[in-house]
Amino acid sequence: MNRLASLFLAFAIVALPAQAKERRPNLLVIVADDLGYSDIGAFGGEIATPNLDRLALAGIRLAGFHTAPTCSPTRSMLLSGTDNHIAGLGTMAELIRPNQKGQPGYEGYLRSDVATLAERLSAGGYRTLFSGKWHLGLTPEQDPHARGFQRSFALLQGGHNHFGTDADPDHGGTATYTEQGRRITKLPADFYSSDYFATRLIDFLAERTGQGSEEPFFAYLAFTAPHWPLQAHPQDIARYKGRYDDGFDALRERRLASQRKLGILAKDVVAHTPRNRDGSWDSLTADQQRTAARNMEIYAAMVDRLDQNVGRVLQTLRASGALDNTIIVFLADNGAEALDVETTGAEMLGRFAKGADNSFANRGAASSYVTYGAGWAQAATAPSWLTKGYQSEGGTRAVAFISGAGIPRRTGADTQFLSVADIAPTLLEFAGLDPSTTRVDGRAVRPITGRSWTAWLRDPKARVYGANDGFGAELFGSRSYRRGSWKLTDIGDGIWRLFDIVRDPGETRDLSLAAPAERQALVEAWEQYKRDVGVVDPDAIPYRP
Repeated sequence: MNRLASLFLAFAIVALPAQAKERRPNLLVIVADDLGYSDIGAFGGEIATPNLDRLALAGIRLAGFHTAPTCSPTRSMLLSGTDNHIAGLGTMAELIRPNQKGQPGYEGYLRSDVATLAERLSAGGYRTLFSGKWHLGLTPEQDPHARGFQRSFALLQGGHNHFGTDADPDHGGTATYTEQGRRITKLPADFYSSDYFATRLIDFLAERTGQGSEEPFFAYLAFTAPHWPLQAHPQDIARYKGRYDDGFDALRERRLASQRKLGILAKDVVAHTPRNRDGSWDSLTADQQRTAARNMEIYAAMVDRLDQNVGRVLQTLRASGALDNTIIVFLADNGAEALDVETTGAEMLGRFAKGADNSFANRGAASSYVTYGAGWAQAATAPSWLTKGYQSEGGTRAVAFISGAGIPRRTGADTQFLSVADIAPTLLEFAGLDPSTTRVDGRAVRPITGRSWTAWLRDPKARVYGANDGFGAELFGSRSYRRGSWKLTDIGDGIWRLFDIVRDPGETRDLSLAAPAERQALVEAWEQYKRDVGVVDPDAIPYRP
């Protein structure tokens, strides 16, 4: 039997949480920043992502996985296992409205009365490692090193220059990097975000082989790619030269066809019509098309480089013998980003883009500051409605998979609803720890509300959320509530729309008039959710791509 077949056989046997106590698995969570749903090959994309594809196809692709529609709220749910309003990120810290300031759940950082996954695992005997984007607080007591990660290299803010030119505050640097909670203002001359984040995690993993190697590890690798500004190495960009010259409309159709061929999109699903303020590809001038195609080439290069670095981490684990006992969860933190630095994002991003050299030849360099806009973003979120920032499926249905030790290999993809808040209780059960405990290291903490996937991983017919289980969400005034096959959606315009989300995942047919009783029941359920988690409606919408 060859090695690949042996791995597939190993993956077919799901480890029970009780078994984890005998030889507890290592846990690796990898987060990509603003990655589109269909950007990797295993989900329909054309970008070279062989390492991610192999992992996804050897495990379970989560076609119904959902996050918050932007980064820090998602990260708070990932680490706390509960709603972002409970965790302190009812909105992003940078975008707290005046009427939300000082309100519970709108602290803008991860609250001290929620325990992080790292704190729980560290207390349970795990070695905890972090490298990458934190975005859950800027002060020393909010640093990852203070929230359960024994080893950490962190970018504290939500974004940065990918070549590290903004680290030194004495030269106008605005990005804050810390290692073990201590600020770092000088980065290596060859710094590139995906490379260095992977390198630091590899360093931390290597330390484990020298001492305490009997301890299992929890590693959290949080890339900032492909979040704006779009910046990449020239050699990576060159590999995609000309690949996108036929535009975002053509790319969208190719990816939809690929998703259907791969078995992750049913043939009868209707895709939502894109909403592009600048019109279709053929409405752009030749110069606009040339520039837009280059932006997408840079974006693809960033995703390609991210995958290369995932490969480096996997090779490190393989060489140490740890890979065969490691569970890997990969996810994007939200839907693809549609902001255009020159139009919809001009107000938010103008201060960063000021003085940038965005000439065609320099695009993608450290001195440039570009985004790729709504056309490419909606090619990546198809068949879903809209993009990052909305509680529609395009904002919250994110690419994700689970793979590795004890995880069964399943063809196709599972489309049942899953939440990013489920990851914490799932991994805790695999670690042989009780996710229901409300005391961690002697302090009282909020309960985890996410659902463990372990029963479903044993039995694909099991449901994580039953027909009567509701799930509410809100960010920037965009709201949703789902229960069973129904989903109620408000994209922030104050209008509730009702969808049969199982039959119509593209959210194309509003059934409010056809099913008024169901609509009203979900409106009332959302109002109860609002009271339960303490939603404070913003007095103005701070972000709307």
